[in-house]
Amino acid sequence: MDFEVVQGDIATQRADALVNAAGTSLEMGSGVAGALRRAGGEAINDEATAQGPIDLGDVAVTDAYDLNAEYVIHAAAMPHYGDGQATAESIREATRRSLEAAEKHGCRSLVIPALGCGVAGFDLEGGARIIVEGIRDFENESLTDIRFIGYSDEEVTTIRAVAEEVRAGERA
Repeated sequence: MDFEVVQGDIATQRADALVNAAGTSLEMGSGVAGALRRAGGEAINDEATAQGPIDLGDVAVTDAYDLNAEYVIHAAAMPHYGDGQATAESIREATRRSLEAAEKHGCRSLVIPALGCGVAGFDLEGGARIIVEGIRDFENESLTDIRFIGYSDEEVTTIRAVAEEVRAGERA
């Protein structure tokens, strides 16, 4: 499956679904979650936390409220308790389940950030590779517009380089 790497603030993106880099409590504090909460309104956090806590790697789906989307998929790539660190497995599962949730809700477009690579401490290059491979390997039926978003120039450069390596590996 093909996808695009874009730069920007996920909270300003227009899509059927936006993926939140969540912790297992689903409390929307800082980073991607904080940006979505500020732009989407308090109701998004209230609906999310009412569904939590969830298992590591699992997802919960809420309305997107004041965001330019129908849904927010809260992907728990990091534990909200203990060391709070993401793992390769939690990123892999959160990516797969985010894509499945988007399909289940009939979404055609999805924006996904670098799950587990911010405050959750996972290396961006390694995390981006897991996400890119997860998108590539997903058995897609309805998604036609997937955007992997980075905020800073440095993040986008890293994500694009990883995406190109994975695509080059497919052609080899």
